[in-house]
Amino acid sequence: MKDANCIFCKIIAGEIPGEPVYQDDAVVAIRDINPQAPVHLLILPRTHLASLAAATPEDMPLVCRLVQVAWLLAAKEKVAQRGYRVVINSGPEGDQVVPHLHVHLLGGRHLSGRIG
Repeated sequence: MKDANCIFCKIIAGEIPGEPVYQDDAVVAIRDINPQAPVHLLILPRTHLASLAAATPEDMPLVCRLVQVAWLLAAKEKVAQRGYRVVINSGPEGDQVVPHLHVHLLGGRHLSGRIG
């Protein structure tokens, strides 16, 4: 399913340029156009889902696939051994900017702002 107004849906469809670093039947990963770290990838489901909060129990295999791809790409981008961060922002107070579920993979430098 696609949302005609969603920038990530347009990137996935090839209507807007993106720099894909990974693709499979369920997921596309691209480089963030405003990177916050030397490695900053966005892992997007091909199916439009507005946020993690909008997910249903049936969507959980897809959410797990997004995290699995982040794990795979951390190794491919050579940040797995030194460390990296996987982030899902959800909703306005969670600082989600684009209403299409996505995972951020950040690495390649010390990431400040310890959580937990």
